[in-house]
Amino acid sequence: MAKEANIIYYTAFSPNGHKIAITLEELGLPYDMVHVNLPSIQHKEPWFLAINPNGRIPALTDKLEDGTEIKLFESGSIQQYLVDRFDTDHKISYPRGTKEYYQTNNWLFFMNAGIGPMQGQANHYVRYRLSSEPEQYSKDRYVNETRRLYRTLDKHFQDSKSEYLVGDRPTIADIAISSWTNILDFSGVDINEFPHVRTWQNRMASRPAVQRGYNTPKKIDLEALAKDPQAFKKHLKTNEDWIRQGMEENEKK
Repeated sequence: MAKEANIIYYTAFSPNGHKIAITLEELGLPYDMVHVNLPSIQHKEPWFLAINPNGRIPALTDKLEDGTEIKLFESGSIQQYLVDRFDTDHKISYPRGTKEYYQTNNWLFFMNAGIGPMQGQANHYVRYRLSSEPEQYSKDRYVNETRRLYRTLDKHFQDSKSEYLVGDRPTIADIAISSWTNILDFSGVDINEFPHVRTWQNRMASRPAVQRGYNTPKKIDLEALAKDPQAFKKHLKTNEDWIRQGMEENEKK
């Protein structure tokens, strides 16, 4: 484990950011956190682009054992780095080369290539109105694809004897998927449709490190916020403004 806080973690309230916060907390690693202000478009400022040229959170910097600085982006890459380097006791991973190691990668890539992109687009079409007449086809496409992916996950848990995705412990794959399952309702999908996923999600959410990760960089209770229509509308409008600005800038370039 690192003897000093070389790790600097750049994040905002986001399931992709929560993945890294939970991984750091589960491993008990010291780190400094920088809250990237998305509405102020800090993720497009030169200082941040020097860390992540893609201009997205999360990102992380650290120093290797020889003092070499390393800059990391993409949540799956950051998670793999953290367990490769620091999880020597395999608290949330399995030894490289084992069957369980490769099975964990199956579900980690299932998340990064499937649930994240599909559920993320469902969020946009369900919650944001960036055009006067959002296409119903697009909304149905992403919401239903999200539901299909969760049905796949639910069937896995139904058939598995394990309480987690792989073996006898939660891994970075559980952490990655759970972070998105935590906001599944925001995508217009009811978790009760997937009872085995719901049981697993409750198990994951009961872990103290997971709760600390969900509240990083600050606590936002979307379920409670949704019960206050005015506050929820204000929250969505703030997000819409910086999303639209990013879309307009991308179009110019």
